[in-house]
Amino acid sequence: MQNLEQFQALLSTPKRVVITTHHKPDADALGSSLGLAGYLKQYNHQVTVITPTDYPTFLNWMEGNNEVVVFTNTGMETKAAELVADADIIFCLDFSSLDRINQLGELVRASSAKKVLIDHHRNPEDFAQFVEWDVEAAATAQLIYRLLCAMGDREKITPAIADCLYAGIMTDTGSFRHSNTSKEVHLVVAELIDLGANVNRVSQLIYDNGSLDRLRFMGYALSERLEVLPQYSTAYIAISAEDLMRFQIKTGDTEGLVNYALSIEGVCFAALITEREDGVKLSLRSVGDFSVSDLASKHFNGGGHKNAAGGRSDKSFTETLAYFESLLPQYQSLLDTTNQLQNAHV
Repeated sequence: MQNLEQFQALLSTPKRVVITTHHKPDADALGSSLGLAGYLKQYNHQVTVITPTDYPTFLNWMEGNNEVVVFTNTGMETKAAELVADADIIFCLDFSSLDRINQLGELVRASSAKKVLIDHHRNPEDFAQFVEWDVEAAATAQLIYRLLCAMGDREKITPAIADCLYAGIMTDTGSFRHSNTSKEVHLVVAELIDLGANVNRVSQLIYDNGSLDRLRFMGYALSERLEVLPQYSTAYIAISAEDLMRFQIKTGDTEGLVNYALSIEGVCFAALITEREDGVKLSLRSVGDFSVSDLASKHFNGGGHKNAAGGRSDKSFTETLAYFESLLPQYQSLLDTTNQLQNAHV
């Protein structure tokens, strides 16, 4: 952060603080938010974490979860609006533009509070007075750790905070398998372990805590809804609204599903295409130099990272599937090159 001294001066006396993060928060979004909240509370700041929507129940173990205000919950919109309007400081974590937090974004934009953006996604919107942004960082939780250390407050990271930050880094690196797993990632994780992170417990709470319905859904998705297009080194899983209803799918139950498609030999581009009430959502993954962020930005009103991005479509579910497949020929040369390079590295 360039203006770190000014930022520290801003935090030198107790403030009314709101921390918010993106739609459908994942472990990095919520872990970063609750980890930062735990730190700020040690300095007597009045802190509230507000999420635009609900989040997976397998994240409910995080310290401070019971105090989170979910904007879309019945009766919470007014409370959230008042908290945002009255805030002295608003932290925006793990998203690069205010449209990623839906209606909450306009409230944040209108607030007179100082804005702090901490994020690792591409093309950050210029709305914050203080920015900790690094597209090379694997997770926002990594940036939170970096910022606290820069402020000389490493020792303020309690075991509960360390657990939250570790969860964010673990999940955003695909359990340290993705190409964003850098030397710094391993060093930060080692420090978090020294500070009390219980890595086995965190892993079990996130990965070994699924419902029977979710397990059956995963089997169904892979056996009945997986399409492999070897001529394009591509695989995708298409999940209809009827599928979601049949298996009583809850928030977070589809998380990680797209990675199974990407794990197929010869596949360097994978997609999970899901029909939701508010439109068709796409979760995109790739390996090598094939940028799903560019594809999502150009064709699906989205973006993210080079190898992990998301988007949405206003077309019908069937039309979206057809459109997705129609795009592949124009990317064939790049997909072929990526596949050849991946095979050369095996």
